[in-house]
Amino acid sequence: MQLTGNYTLTRLLQYPRLLGLAAGAMTTLAYAPFNLWIMAVIGPALLFILWLDRHNSPIQTGFAYGLGIMGSGVSWLHVSVAQFGDLGWLFPLVLTLGFIALMALYYACLGWLTGRFIASRAVLLVLVFPSLWVLMEWLRGWFLTGFPWLQIGYSQIDSPLAGYAPLLGVLGISWMVLVSAGLLLSLTTPGRIRLGVGGGLALIWLGGWLGGQTHWSQPIGDPLRVAMVQGNIPQAEKWAPEQLVPSLVLYAKKTKENLDRDLVVWPETAVSAFQFQVDEPFIQPLENTVKKQGSHLVFGVVQMDEVREHYFNAMVALGNDERDHYYKRHLVPFTEYLPWKRLLWPLIDLFTIPMSDFSTRQEEKPLMRVGEYQAGMSICYEDAFGSEMIQALPEAAYLINASNDAWFGQSLAPYQHLQIARMRALEAGRYLLRSTNTGISAIIGPRGEIVARSPLLEVDVLKGEILPMQGDTPYSRIGNLGILTLLVVVLIGAFPCGYSRFGQSCDRDQM
Repeated sequence: MQLTGNYTLTRLLQYPRLLGLAAGAMTTLAYAPFNLWIMAVIGPALLFILWLDRHNSPIQTGFAYGLGIMGSGVSWLHVSVAQFGDLGWLFPLVLTLGFIALMALYYACLGWLTGRFIASRAVLLVLVFPSLWVLMEWLRGWFLTGFPWLQIGYSQIDSPLAGYAPLLGVLGISWMVLVSAGLLLSLTTPGRIRLGVGGGLALIWLGGWLGGQTHWSQPIGDPLRVAMVQGNIPQAEKWAPEQLVPSLVLYAKKTKENLDRDLVVWPETAVSAFQFQVDEPFIQPLENTVKKQGSHLVFGVVQMDEVREHYFNAMVALGNDERDHYYKRHLVPFTEYLPWKRLLWPLIDLFTIPMSDFSTRQEEKPLMRVGEYQAGMSICYEDAFGSEMIQALPEAAYLINASNDAWFGQSLAPYQHLQIARMRALEAGRYLLRSTNTGISAIIGPRGEIVARSPLLEVDVLKGEILPMQGDTPYSRIGNLGILTLLVVVLIGAFPCGYSRFGQSCDRDQM
């Protein structure tokens, strides 16, 4: 690739791994709380330049990029383990670095795959690189229970490309971002081709903006007045026996002050005890009060089965004729359950994490009856899996996500998690109530906009109104099948343009 006239970039290309690392770290600026969404185009574009240069190892530069984006973007993992695992500083650091390296391997494998394709520069930039990248993100989103955090599409929730979310989901947005990066680099092509490339780039962003003007869902009833209680109980104190009564008193007091609302929502495991332990002295009297006022309450609690062999991370709805329940379906490994339990059980004692052996109850759909309507439910990390949340549609009139982000402290994670929740609302065309223990609680509109939000690390009651909605978005009907089919078709189309098993039969720089 000819880089005449760009002395600085030419010098940087002499240090490809360093440039890959910087490109990954630069991409993190596209996500919350920085929200410089254009960096999601620039960061991958720099990596694409490295992959076009046959003198660089695509595996090494891909791995360096992965270290950059994961090292800067999920550094909060160290906060979680160090602050709440009681393990000092060295082991959490080693664990965090190991996880970052593991996630960076996805980008190394992606680099290896790009090296198998030998085609023209334009085909590589616009068809091959973006399609393989999004397939990697899809794989990362489910393999070994999945880690979809920092998928490129999340960074675009406030950009024109967000309009593609109801059509193709967050992975579809990722593809549009990466195709844009490829087209941006292709603008150096001379002649008429440059005009076509510029037109294609404009068309992608204009199409996203037009998609954002489309209404995919419609109100079906009167507004619901809602309140979310944010107790701000520190994670280090949350499960201490002496903290139970003060926590219950706080939540009950804030709830009784807001029973003029149609719905009050508490965070995940706001009741830090087994439900049977507090049902008679606390929950039943509160339920009677809620019913008397004509309101409804949704709260998080730990439930145990009748023989007390399994327990569940649950949400409970009070105010109906009968209580309804939702049980968390997608558990987080090593914190909510232990894979390969017989082999790794000593780790539970090492981490000293309370309630770390949950079980699941697989319901047909993640729904819970709350008064007149059904709500699409998710607990904490479950909202990172869009293909699972849309299973609540079209029945769900709105969405509820109850979280406990106290694990993350004052790091990037609460802001990133809110950004993920906004994408789920946009994909579904529904209001989403996000109730958290320490923040950031939020009322999110059906276009992914923040209607109201709470401060971080403060006791708060967030109030507002939502509209129950009906209707399907294309994404809620077909899920990721649409974007995956599109990617396969694109790669099949690119395949005849040239392919080498060993990546040595052609010089990319000459194409």
